[in-house]
Amino acid sequence: MTTIIIDHFVAPLCLEQIEILFEDEYLLAINKPSGLLSLSGKNPLNKDSVHYRLVKQYPDIRLTHRLDLGTSGIMILAKNKLVNANLSKQFQARSVIKRYVSVLVGAVLDNEGLIDLPIAKDSLLFPRLKICHKDGKSAQSHYKVIERLDEPLRTRVIFMPLTGRTHQLRIHSQAIGHPILGCDLYGASETEIAIATQSMSPRLLLHALDITFDHPHTQKRMTLVSQCPF
Repeated sequence: MTTIIIDHFVAPLCLEQIEILFEDEYLLAINKPSGLLSLSGKNPLNKDSVHYRLVKQYPDIRLTHRLDLGTSGIMILAKNKLVNANLSKQFQARSVIKRYVSVLVGAVLDNEGLIDLPIAKDSLLFPRLKICHKDGKSAQSHYKVIERLDEPLRTRVIFMPLTGRTHQLRIHSQAIGHPILGCDLYGASETEIAIATQSMSPRLLLHALDITFDHPHTQKRMTLVSQCPF
């Protein structure tokens, strides 16, 4: 018997505009605001998205990767099919380097580390995913502490995901006992911390800071940056 999962989620209205950070004849780099979908959802009420807005000006624009609804920051989009294929190959080869800034609940003790925990779908708690050593796909996230904050205890970190699983940084943060502030899906098991995760920030404190890749035409290595707003 096949289980049919219906997504009733409706994204709140996003009034923030997309900021263009870089543009040439091959690609577009933007700053995606928190609260905007990368791609329009199946629900007709979730039409507004990065792609929906940009395709009006760039008819052949293509997403090379996505950011979660609550995640802000840099995204690279291809202006044609060939550029998209080139960038997609770079993502598949893991030669694209992405870094994120995040603020986590509590005091992370180690100054840096690697979280290596496999991720799988959670059919009982859609759209959540879960850590699963039996059926999960390999997922690794490197982190480095850049600031520890008091009252309440929080830790600002730089994440560098080595893989690109959905919700990866949010799940990995929860798994080490330090969920991302503002996260509505992956809090902590302790009720007090779970409440604090959402109450201490009106948005998910996860921002795509920069991305490094080979330009699809010149082949020159380049890094594009989106300044963190928090």
